[in-house]
Amino acid sequence: MQVPKAIANLIDCFERLPGIGPKTAQRLTFYLLHVPQTMLDDFASALQNLKKNTVLCSICFNISEKDPCPICSDVSRDHSTICVVEQPLDVLAFDRNGHYRGVYHVLHGAISPLNNIGPDELRIDELLNRIRENPFSISEIILATNSNMEGEATAMYIAKELRELFRISNFDIRISRLAHGLPVGGDVEYADEITLQRALEGRREYGV
Repeated sequence: MQVPKAIANLIDCFERLPGIGPKTAQRLTFYLLHVPQTMLDDFASALQNLKKNTVLCSICFNISEKDPCPICSDVSRDHSTICVVEQPLDVLAFDRNGHYRGVYHVLHGAISPLNNIGPDELRIDELLNRIRENPFSISEIILATNSNMEGEATAMYIAKELRELFRISNFDIRISRLAHGLPVGGDVEYADEITLQRALEGRREYGV
């Protein structure tokens, strides 16, 4: 049986998404065939506007509707503490419980040689420039990358680059790492509020 082209094209599009296999792509496509056209129109409109109506914050590189983002623009937050995370979803996880009141820096990934992702593909240089421009207004850098192999490698690389920057520029800022209240191998975005709170409260000085 030949599948209609419109169905085949949508299945192919779903298969390109992370974590979506052929069977799931087929189920999603045939599910959408049975929903009202108005719902499909809303879905299509949301997809079309996903990038049109969002920007990257020029300070922290989080995804927002405006630049700078609401967090970087919030004068009530502690701008002397920068929490370095892998993805925008991690910002949502930390901000959900309200215990962390500092600001963020989003890397948009982690160092992963197997996936051909090196330091140059991440927003590490932007972090270094951010600190270099305002070194005396920053008191702490929290390395909140995930506690898996890629996250640890990324944290180690950033800490090394930061210490070299401090040495050359003759200033010092505390570098800390989340405590292991966050399970080894776990991702920040999936952690519950209590675990994240304990990981923040128990963070330790990070050495290289």
